[in-house]
Amino acid sequence: MISARDIWCGYNGTPVLQGFSFSMEAGDFLGVLGPNGSGKSTLVLALSGVLPLERGRIEMGGEPIERLRPRERARRVAVVPQSSEVGLPFSCLDVVHMGRYPHQRRWHTENLRDAEVVDRVLRLTDTAGLADRLMTAISGGERQRVIMAKALAQESPLLLLDEATSAMDIHRKLRIFRVLQRLNGEEGLTVLAVLHDINMAALFCRRLLFMKDGRVVAEGPTGEVLTAEILEAVYETPVLVQTIPGTDKRQVVFLP
Repeated sequence: MISARDIWCGYNGTPVLQGFSFSMEAGDFLGVLGPNGSGKSTLVLALSGVLPLERGRIEMGGEPIERLRPRERARRVAVVPQSSEVGLPFSCLDVVHMGRYPHQRRWHTENLRDAEVVDRVLRLTDTAGLADRLMTAISGGERQRVIMAKALAQESPLLLLDEATSAMDIHRKLRIFRVLQRLNGEEGLTVLAVLHDINMAALFCRRLLFMKDGRVVAEGPTGEVLTAEILEAVYETPVLVQTIPGTDKRQVVFLP
């Protein structure tokens, strides 16, 4: 699906990712975790083709990402950033419809398929009730849900999430991740989710990748890498890792 090989990139000549390498198979659900400044958001920008590389190579479907035209890239990968400020008074419905642009020919109006997809993602993200409201007049959590709906409307096989649920309350956050889990399991949607919430990642992600100082510290199946030893090395804080009774899921408690 996507791979990064020895990539170096950063800002104003200062490297953030330093020899970073990893790969994802189609149908994967990967959680990316690490402390502030470890390079998680930079990784999303690089994988989406927004941030150019200084060295290394990123391939999507076997093709170098820089060779993909913007429309083709948008058909292959959708991104939900940490925050999305919409300065113009677009309605939420208008914004979700923008997710269909990669599939439309220039100057052509939306067709029945576009309408069906938009209706579906509004229901999946519980944003149908926001359709007629302006993006400038809703809360941060509501705005994140609308941008999530827009990304799902792209119908791209790869979804990159950068703290995409950080402003949502716990009920909405769990609902969104259950939707993503279902799309991953039933429709093969590949998901890379940057998270600070380790316990949310433990519940929903099949694999975890821990970052620190622009490098990979550990990567593998959630049950194998979610250990006190790895967490303490990454976050420099003592932790307790427990298994939820009756399940194979682990949860983490940071100790004072």
